[in-house]
Amino acid sequence: MSHRQLRRAWVSSLLVTTLVALPTAGMAGFLVFTASAIATPEERAAAELGDMEAWIAPSGVPGEGFWQVPTEPEWNGYPIDADGVMTMPDGEPLDDPTGLLAAGTEVLPVSRGMVSVATDDGSVVLPAWAGTTWDPRFGEAFVLVAGDRPVTAREAMVTTAALERLGLEIGDALRLSDGPAFTVTGTLDAATIADGVAAVFLPEHARGAVGGTQKWYLPELGLSWADVQRLNDDGGVVAYSRTVALDPPEFSNRYYSSSSTDRWAKMWPLVLMLSVAALFAGYVVVMLAGAAFAVAARRQQRALAVAASVGADRRDLSRVVLLQGTALGLVGGVVGIAGGIGIAALVIALGAGGTTMFWGFHVPWELIAAVLVFAVIVGTVSAWMPARTVGRTDAIRALRGARRPQRPVVARPIWGSVLIVSGVAITLLCAFAVAAINATNFFGYDSLMRYLPAYGIVVGPIVAQFGILLSGRWLLWTASRGLSRAGMAAKLASRDAAANASRTVPAFAATAATVFIGVFALSQSSMQTAQTARLWYYDAPPGSIAIPIWPGSSSSGVLHAEDAEAGTAAALQIAHDAGADRAAVVSRQLNTVWEYPSADAVPDDVTFTIALLGDQHLLDPEVQDSYTSFGQDPSNPISVVAAEDVAVVMGVDLTASDLAAYRDGAALVADDRFVSGGAIDVATFAGSDVYEGRVPDNIWERRPDAPRVAEPQRTERLEAIVVDAPLQPVSIAVAPSTGERLDMALMPERVVAMTPAPPTWAERDRMQAQAELLSGASFTLAPGVEEGPPSDAAWMVPLLAAVAVLVLGASAVALGLARFERRPDDATIAAVGGTRSLRRGIGFWQGLIIAGLGTLAGAAVGVLPPIGFSIQSGGAQQVSDIPWWLIAALVVVLPLAIAVTNWLVPPRNPDLTRRTAIT
Repeated sequence: MSHRQLRRAWVSSLLVTTLVALPTAGMAGFLVFTASAIATPEERAAAELGDMEAWIAPSGVPGEGFWQVPTEPEWNGYPIDADGVMTMPDGEPLDDPTGLLAAGTEVLPVSRGMVSVATDDGSVVLPAWAGTTWDPRFGEAFVLVAGDRPVTAREAMVTTAALERLGLEIGDALRLSDGPAFTVTGTLDAATIADGVAAVFLPEHARGAVGGTQKWYLPELGLSWADVQRLNDDGGVVAYSRTVALDPPEFSNRYYSSSSTDRWAKMWPLVLMLSVAALFAGYVVVMLAGAAFAVAARRQQRALAVAASVGADRRDLSRVVLLQGTALGLVGGVVGIAGGIGIAALVIALGAGGTTMFWGFHVPWELIAAVLVFAVIVGTVSAWMPARTVGRTDAIRALRGARRPQRPVVARPIWGSVLIVSGVAITLLCAFAVAAINATNFFGYDSLMRYLPAYGIVVGPIVAQFGILLSGRWLLWTASRGLSRAGMAAKLASRDAAANASRTVPAFAATAATVFIGVFALSQSSMQTAQTARLWYYDAPPGSIAIPIWPGSSSSGVLHAEDAEAGTAAALQIAHDAGADRAAVVSRQLNTVWEYPSADAVPDDVTFTIALLGDQHLLDPEVQDSYTSFGQDPSNPISVVAAEDVAVVMGVDLTASDLAAYRDGAALVADDRFVSGGAIDVATFAGSDVYEGRVPDNIWERRPDAPRVAEPQRTERLEAIVVDAPLQPVSIAVAPSTGERLDMALMPERVVAMTPAPPTWAERDRMQAQAELLSGASFTLAPGVEEGPPSDAAWMVPLLAAVAVLVLGASAVALGLARFERRPDDATIAAVGGTRSLRRGIGFWQGLIIAGLGTLAGAAVGVLPPIGFSIQSGGAQQVSDIPWWLIAALVVVLPLAIAVTNWLVPPRNPDLTRRTAIT
């Protein structure tokens, strides 16, 4: 009987099948996509080794109990004591691990790093290998794509993407920026990088240019787990062995477990995330499919009543409808899984040449089976409430076609109100609880009580949503009473919605759930984006180039004055080559006291000048034991910037009077905590006092056991020009003449440059490559372009579009069902003189009621979690950052758009109906 009813009501059956299939297809496709991006042990071994047996590489200190995870050589360490502490021994790894192997063992050394390649526009830094990677024994690890393998020391290979990136063809010369040229003999594909990545493969003698890490591959010597452990312990050498990778032993210690490297362990976090999405999708589908089943069940009432009249009991009638849900869930699940796997296969095939790396086409059948079970459960649950209603139907009334008016049950709005109030209370109480817990040390950071209330901030609104669902029939009934005076169309539409609550309530509940997720994500992300913007550390004004100058590779961590000058010249060259029309040098005080062996050895002419921070701004170390500088240095807060460079460095424009005052000795202050009485206090201390720690650090209150602050050699008050500038390296700036008058020993620390247009990615690549070439033993340059904090526009538009599409879909289903079920009523309205415009108006108000109630309820509940998280953050996230205007627009515009669309779609011609007249 269920099969017959499904075929008769094929339109609603197709609708339910589609509703189940859509999320099922998404979940199946996501699982296949994710699984295909995770390598199996066999694929990992082929990519790492090809046809080789193993590779080895020095990593730890020999003879110190070094260990590694069997299948993850990069996860390694030294013995761990009973307290869980790993002690790093003194010593250096071996330069060449081949001495640990048997004499005559064949090895192929290969280095992997980066190399600077010359181009027509400058240079570019690319991933590179040095070694005979084209050896046929590497098999799947390095695959020959086109051309020939190199045979001389001046031949090399590249990836196909590198040919396009460098504008080369096979046979052309590949020129290194600081090395020789090589003839490109062909293209090679490395299994450990995506096909869209540009890379080069050089002979072994180019290892110096490539740098990076080196591995020694073993073509014939297999390594057992015992062999690997011997290499670990004796030589501090890690190994990746085919034998171990394909049959890994059990491994566990206080830091790592071999189970954490299992392929399924990598998928479970994604599965958990998918489960949360499945709960949301299941809820929406149950609501919408439940509405469709409610309509279909009412259409089946007469047939089911006939079955009841010939002996079918209530359980049989309920089972008929319930089996329909199960069958449609199964069909929808199968169709969705097939479609999801097909879509995933298409995406993987299309993305094979991009930057996303897929190891193969993996279908996790265990999880796919779980998705099918999910689809069957969703279909069954969708039919449960209509089946329960059918079981309670009066057969005599059903045979007569009579329908009793529905009224809201008193208990439901009461319980709904209780759940709504409880949800709001849970959210607010948990928010205050988290804020209180974070303000104390009563609970440890690993205590469950520290994190449990945070879940309540999200659980509370979900409870409130169920309250709205229980109160839905009452809300519709109340709305119908209020709209009864708004005109005939509004009156009929609201009464139809209230009379058919089994169809209408699930529809606006699904809309509310969708809007809840969207408003929650929109509000929370907006608060976090605004918080990020408030705390954003600007290396330079947005769009500008910042080039810090750091100590070189051979220095002891201290940048000397002559090296800083050389670095400044190199940084200015990079800025000029990048097209900068203005470049400025920022200098800071050079602290040389640590170059002396003791305080007594510091010469008397070595001094240190700082601006003093007021005592009221210092932190009590007993209360707050940590401090974040946000990139600034309170202990050395004064920077020296030329007056004409202030706009370039700080992004502020001074008036003519302020600029004149700055040149005459005033200080430009971006951190107003240093200002008192319109000026800042500057003090100069002896170098020996700095050495002994007798100088204020502008961070902490002085501890009782700390050395007493020394008397400064000189103090001075400088007029303060307070500017509204974002967080940046310069907190106080003075002119070069002022720095000279204060006897400050200065040293360049960075170059800031402005370009007519923001540098392109190609120009940024060239800057980075040029910086790597110019950097060396004496200084290091790190150029970058300041882009400012991330904008929320990039995700806000897609999010709103997704919410709009889901709400439109839910509303389309609900309104389509309403039109289908309202056909007899339309015929009655037309028969008694109802105009076409009246029937259009009914459609308008139905769309407005369903979408309006759902959107309003979802938005009201969706702002609760962000408010809760704002409370628990202690003011770091602010409710004022929520885009209230956008949420209000969403609540107003979206229902109106749906209502107008429903009005524009003309109602079909009314069906001719015949009713029996009793005379």
